[in-house]
Amino acid sequence: MTARRRQRLVLTGSITGAVIVALDGTVLTVAQPALQRDLHASFGQVQWTSTGYLIAVASLLVFAGRLGDRYGHQQIFALGILGFGATSAGIGLAPGVGWVIGLRVAQGIFGALLQPATLGMLRATYPSDRLGMPLALRTSAIGLAAAAGPVLGGALVAHWGWRAVFFLNVVPAGLIGLLALAVRVPTPDDRETAGATTTAGGTRTPAPRLDLPGACLLALALVCLVHTLVALPETGWTTATTLGGAAAALACGAFIRHERRTASPLVPLSVVRSKTVASALAVLLSASAALFGALFVSTYFLQDVLAMDPLQSGLRVLPLAVLMVLSAPASAVLQRRYGPRRTTVAAMTLLTLGILVLSQLDRTSMAPAISGGFLLLGAGFGTVMVTATAVIVRHVSADHAGVAGGLQQTAMNIGPALGVATATMLVTLTAPGTTGGGPSGGPHWTGEAFLSAMGPALLTLAAVAATGALAAAELPGRPAGGDSPQSPATTGRDRDPAEATEAVTSGD
Repeated sequence: MTARRRQRLVLTGSITGAVIVALDGTVLTVAQPALQRDLHASFGQVQWTSTGYLIAVASLLVFAGRLGDRYGHQQIFALGILGFGATSAGIGLAPGVGWVIGLRVAQGIFGALLQPATLGMLRATYPSDRLGMPLALRTSAIGLAAAAGPVLGGALVAHWGWRAVFFLNVVPAGLIGLLALAVRVPTPDDRETAGATTTAGGTRTPAPRLDLPGACLLALALVCLVHTLVALPETGWTTATTLGGAAAALACGAFIRHERRTASPLVPLSVVRSKTVASALAVLLSASAALFGALFVSTYFLQDVLAMDPLQSGLRVLPLAVLMVLSAPASAVLQRRYGPRRTTVAAMTLLTLGILVLSQLDRTSMAPAISGGFLLLGAGFGTVMVTATAVIVRHVSADHAGVAGGLQQTAMNIGPALGVATATMLVTLTAPGTTGGGPSGGPHWTGEAFLSAMGPALLTLAAVAATGALAAAELPGRPAGGDSPQSPATTGRDRDPAEATEAVTSGD
């Protein structure tokens, strides 16, 4: 198989896997009311069909990435996408809501295996200086799936019921998974022993042990954190959410202490010590928190203040998805020409300006003003996703690409929950005469009360985005020698002998 054909096959699998996950999340939102009626479920049970999945995914992403680094991203990808398709079929046949919740948790586990592998396969197949466009195409496909999801989901639910949205994933997941198992896709980084590393002298060292205690501590920290963030918009600061936050902090502290002492850390030392990777993760976390917090606030504004129905409000938000699709490939060109730092700072500035535009909306605001804010959000966020992800993947060795992908996906899963929780608390604290829980059990405000609180909440979220712009200033700039982005600090074939020796002696 030629190198170009191999790259196309890997890119197709990576995009398909990412699209299946993105589409699954958006169509489920549309299907939940019909699911609740058909299965006679409570609102809390329906919420757990989303919460259980999110907790399972977020808690296992880094460990799943480590498994890919050790046993091969193609194998982990095949297991993840086949399991994802099988659980989708199971949910479509589920007789009760309890089965749906349990299978959604299982689907989250397979989703955690799948997502880091889609990045790890790209990193192992493409040269580090040619990753920009594959990542851009992947991001564009995710944006397109997110935009098409509500429309496609609505059509499926209207004609065939809520079960149809889960059967949607089964055939493509099965085909891609079987192809990944059947077709050998060798890469320049193939190793005779799975997970083995190569020293500067060409000798092989045994693969490090899997850090199961570290994986358990990190999973516990993320479970407590995500559960607390998801519960905050519904309940506010109660004893349960306070204890959940405290447990997350304690587990995180124990994880850091353990990682410093173990000989085979879950997150390699080269990743922990990389200021570039930490800055890129901070950018993704702040950008996703700011974007999804702003979307949460804007949805209430469109429906509760301007009295739009869900379809009308969805059309107002559509420019965001369109610009996200268009900006992703453009960002690869900008990154090559101007470097990650200038590209990401400019993108975070656009994201901040978009939130500021939305903060000035009121009852008299017309469609151009509303669409303009969402256009800026889409252009900024699409560019940030591609550029920051490329920085993370490039500046981690191919041996640790799975861990890097897991960290990137963790930031992208925690950021939205953090943004929505922050937005809800800000509106609740500043809205006069808040009415409390609505009929559905979620937060609810009168139109006037919400409008008075919307501005301060969005200004705070704009400040979160601006913080991400400051973090982006720490990313690498355009090298003086040419148009190619800065080379990563890598191991194996990408790293020079001195760096490789340093990595071996430091335990990486």
